[in-house]
Amino acid sequence: MAKTQQLKPQFRRIDGLAVRYAESAPRNADALLLSPWPESVYAFDQMWSQLAEDTHLVAIDLPGFGRSQRRDEMMSPHAMGDFVVRVADEFELEQPHMVGPDVGTGTALFAAANHPGRLRSLVVGSGASSVPITLEGPLRDWVLSPSVDEFRAVDGRVIVNAALGTIQDYDLPGKIKEDYLSSYEGDRFVESMSYARAYPEDLPVLRDKLGTLDTPVEIIAGRDDRAVPTANAQFLHDRLPHSKLDIIDAAHFAWEEAPTTYADLVTSWWTGGYRKP
Repeated sequence: MAKTQQLKPQFRRIDGLAVRYAESAPRNADALLLSPWPESVYAFDQMWSQLAEDTHLVAIDLPGFGRSQRRDEMMSPHAMGDFVVRVADEFELEQPHMVGPDVGTGTALFAAANHPGRLRSLVVGSGASSVPITLEGPLRDWVLSPSVDEFRAVDGRVIVNAALGTIQDYDLPGKIKEDYLSSYEGDRFVESMSYARAYPEDLPVLRDKLGTLDTPVEIIAGRDDRAVPTANAQFLHDRLPHSKLDIIDAAHFAWEEAPTTYADLVTSWWTGGYRKP
């Protein structure tokens, strides 16, 4: 798939915050895309053209991620779930699909659970979901370390550069890599950690809501994910009443490493798969 770099990010003030977003041309269906961590809206660059063929896309950097402003009380999956519904209202997205890889997983699931019928379907995965928490490597430390002081002592660019170094079989274009790095430089990365550090409190609450979720959910996970093991995807699939699970040949950054496969799954889901998960 061509690396088109067609995204043209801009900013919009929502709930008093400057939120960075990218938008495609109008279509009959809408989708709201939530950028993964520690990346930005450019994470969807390789898939943008294919996803935008038949669907109007609005991709955002969640508050505190990418280039969007942060508000402390928003830095948890349950609070962010309410915020993304307000984003859908702001862009007049009547009943959009929502794509939330990585940190967007909890946000999307809380949005659907707490606002029944507001979203047409979800695509999630590669995000912490299971109880007890099942994470590996540095991500586990980011979530569970007693203190963030050791991370605060390191420039966010260094931490993010190490994380991006685990992307397999794809070299990020320089412009996009620099966007990721500069999005979390200084203390922006350690401040973004507060969202993931809310997992121990929020994930048990989410677990108890999964069985009541009527919204169809597509779960995509990388088979070789060394940060968020596929047990998280299976945990969701086992508990969601209307879900489909696809484990693909990729590691954690599945949307970067297998963009064609990922986009094919998403578009197939949007064009009818969500009606019969």
